[in-house]
Amino acid sequence: MVIIIGAGPIGLACAIELKQRNVGCMVIEKGCLVNSIFNYPTNMTFFSTSDKIEIGGIPFISHGPKPTRREALEYYRRVYEHYKLDVRVYEAVQNLERTGGRFTVTTSKAVYQADKLILATGFFDIPHRMDVPGENLPKVKHYFDEPHPYAGLPVLVVGAGNSAVDVALECYRCGSDVTMVIREAEIKKSVKYWVRPDIENRIHEGSIRAYFNSRVVEIREHEVVLATPEGERVQKNDFVFAMTGYEPNYKLLEMAGVAFNDDEFRTPVFDQKNQMSNVEGIYLAGVVCGGLHTGKWFIENSIVHAGRIAYHITDSKKRILK
Repeated sequence: MVIIIGAGPIGLACAIELKQRNVGCMVIEKGCLVNSIFNYPTNMTFFSTSDKIEIGGIPFISHGPKPTRREALEYYRRVYEHYKLDVRVYEAVQNLERTGGRFTVTTSKAVYQADKLILATGFFDIPHRMDVPGENLPKVKHYFDEPHPYAGLPVLVVGAGNSAVDVALECYRCGSDVTMVIREAEIKKSVKYWVRPDIENRIHEGSIRAYFNSRVVEIREHEVVLATPEGERVQKNDFVFAMTGYEPNYKLLEMAGVAFNDDEFRTPVFDQKNQMSNVEGIYLAGVVCGGLHTGKWFIENSIVHAGRIAYHITDSKKRILK
């Protein structure tokens, strides 16, 4: 039995590859099916074209050249139903133990035994924190749904990447009074090339206020305190969108005994030929492989991890039988 932790596209791809090789497997997910995609902004469009994020040989046909969040959710539901995958949703992993060459996985609902584990947990579940007073106030959000609830209100967007830019533009077009606070001297160069001119023009004309080389000092009930090159600024505010990025579930990786490279991104140790970590029988798949370098792996360039893992598991079985 192989247990896959994480029911995102790569976790599902791993389950499909194993099922096609007649290897028993189960997927455990602490949220809903493709939970990370579900938590994307309602109006989000993917960077990749639909054919690049297909799994299991099931065609993904979208209305436009790049699929929307809603289309992706429907597609991955169809894939799950087509292959009749064993996916246990809303079941969080609480403990991992290795005993006598097997793994014991304790979740919020049951205890399972596995011969192999695949960690495909992504990085979208744990946001980077700013570590400032007031960050735990209900007005602070690390995820963005849609702009309508914030129409006519003063909002602060923290960050200068794709997520921050999308939030700022959507809120601006819905009538919010938008301010951006950016640690760098400019909008990140990695921002989508068709969006970058839009945000730069809105900032230049003053439609969106932006403080560069600045940071949040404190968040209060009805205002925020910013440190800017011109000194401290206290600004009226109703909501803060902290688009500060996300990180892998390091607690789970550590619990599994996975080691980390001594680099700035704290990338987990794994063999790039077969995706096995430093722990015999534990494999890593998908964006979790990049550690804090969350822009290295995407759905389209990590789908190959599923095939590598399934081949190594089945090839190992053949070698044992021989």
